Parts: sequence; structure tokens; C-alpha cells
Amino acid sequence: MSGTLHGKEKSPEEIEKIIEQTKNSDQKIYPILKPGNWAGLKAGALSSNLINTEAGPKVVIAYGIDTPDNFVFLTQQHLETMDSKQITNEAFRNLGNYETEFTYSEVLQNKVLTSSGNNFSSERILNEAHMLKAHTMLEADELFVSVPRRSCMMVISRNADEELLEAFLSLHKDAWEDDSYGNAPIANILFTMKAGRITGHIALHNLSDYQ
Repeated sequence: MSGTLHGKEKSPEEIEKIIEQTKNSDQKIYPILKPGNWAGLKAGALSSNLINTEAGPKVVIAYGIDTPDNFVFLTQQHLETMDSKQITNEAFRNLGNYETEFTYSEVLQNKVLTSSGNNFSSERILNEAHMLKAHTMLEADELFVSVPRRSCMMVISRNADEELLEAFLSLHKDAWEDDSYGNAPIANILFTMKAGRITGHIALHNLSDYQ
């Protein structure tokens, strides 16, 4: 993860409402994946760059509080009472304690894993211990990981055969284009991963370069 927390100030009324919502100890901070052009960045949300390019960030990590009604995103004002390290440490600790499991896809010869349907399924790509399970289950040193939308994750070995990779890309494309469930978009890219950590990303039309 690169970059530092940043954001713009909001009005006193907006800040007061947000801080009031964060006082409940049952409401936890989580990292939330967003596309680099997410409108919340201009509105002052705190963020860290996950995938950055010369043209600007492609994927950022926002920090939000999971309330019963919605996500309350942290802003610059929160840095007056919480330092950035405190925010990120708490967010990633909560993510680590948020349990999701991988399931083999029988349709794809048990060579593709899915882990979808939970609020932070996609964000679990940021949890090394969780992703190490994917390496073990697929017996793969390197992985392609798709998180096209929030609550969705699919994983395949980087060394999978061409036919299987095409099927995997088709699943990614369908998920990316399907807005019927109302899951917010994250990225129309594939993440590359080794030893449970993100090593980069690739444009889908360049996939053959990585086989």
C-alpha cells in the first residue's frame, strides 16, 4: 500500500454529524476499496493509494465506519482526534478479524476460488493470512485475483491453462458489468499476487503477457 491519508475539510455541521455517528463503540472502522475516480475523494474522504499510475490512482483504500444504515467515511477532521496510524491499524485489525472463506468452483474444475457475498469480501484481498489460504488451496505460487465490485472476489492460479483463464475472465467481465445487485464498482483489472501480497495489476488485454 502506498500513499498517505489525505482529505479535505467538511463543514462543521457535517463533521459534527459524522463524529457523533462514530462514538458508538460497536461501530468499527474498515478499509473500503474504491476506484481512483471515486467522487468521495473530492468530497474530502481520507484515502490511501493501493494501485497508483502516472495518470493517477486506479484503486484507493478509503476508511469507513460500518453503521447500521450506511458507511460513514472518515475525513480530514477525524485526524484531529485520531492519528493516521491509529486509523489504519484499527481498520486492518478489524479486517483481519472479519471472517470470510474461499469456496472451490466445481463448474471450473475446482481450480477457481470464490469468496463473495459478505460486506468486506473484496477488501479481504488486503489480508495476507486470508490470501495465503488461496495459494494453498490452489497449490499456486502466484495468483490472479479479481475484485470487480464490492462483496465479490474470485481467484485463479497464474499458471492456469488458457481455456480456464478465458472462463475466469468471462466471470470477471460479467461481474464488472452487472450492476443489478447494487454492489459498488472497484476495478476492471486483475491483481497479481505472490505470498499473500499484491504485487501489481495488469490490463486484461495484456493477460497473455503474464502466462
